[in-house]
Amino acid sequence: MPIETFSGLAPRLGARVFIHPSALVIGEVDLAEDVSIWPGAVLRGDVNFIRVGAGSNIQDNSVLHVSHRHPGDPEGAPLILGREVTVGHGVILHGCTIGDRCLIGMGSLVLDKTVIEDRVLLGAGSLVPEGKVLESGWLYLGRPAKAVRRLSEDELAHFADSARNYIELAAAYRASTR
Repeated sequence: MPIETFSGLAPRLGARVFIHPSALVIGEVDLAEDVSIWPGAVLRGDVNFIRVGAGSNIQDNSVLHVSHRHPGDPEGAPLILGREVTVGHGVILHGCTIGDRCLIGMGSLVLDKTVIEDRVLLGAGSLVPEGKVLESGWLYLGRPAKAVRRLSEDELAHFADSARNYIELAAAYRASTR
């Protein structure tokens, strides 16, 4: 089963959530409506919480985890994704906050206490070091990620299209397994 309770905390699923049978969602994870979790993805809310906003998608083999709370850091580092976020294949997100309508490119790594504001494109293979802030409306690339240029209106519109495509694909998967 792709959903597991940990330490008495069970994932909470909104309407029309799709979790592929080979994915794994553990512990204090809140998935809003129309979220999709694709093959091999792992969301592990064991030592802090994970919250994924409506219409977001977590693609194949991505890993989402958190940092624990302790006396020196009573909040630790939860993981919070906004609405209509596309997380590409093989991404690692750890204890960060990502705003609405972002696209996190394949193979990227985003570390603890990073804040990615709304409407950011993080290019494939990028690394965002701990505690960085990526400003809204920009393309970031590299290791470490650096602002490259402002996004065009067409690029900004693509974020909603990407989310909508994955909502439709998840509906097709749900229909094919009935």
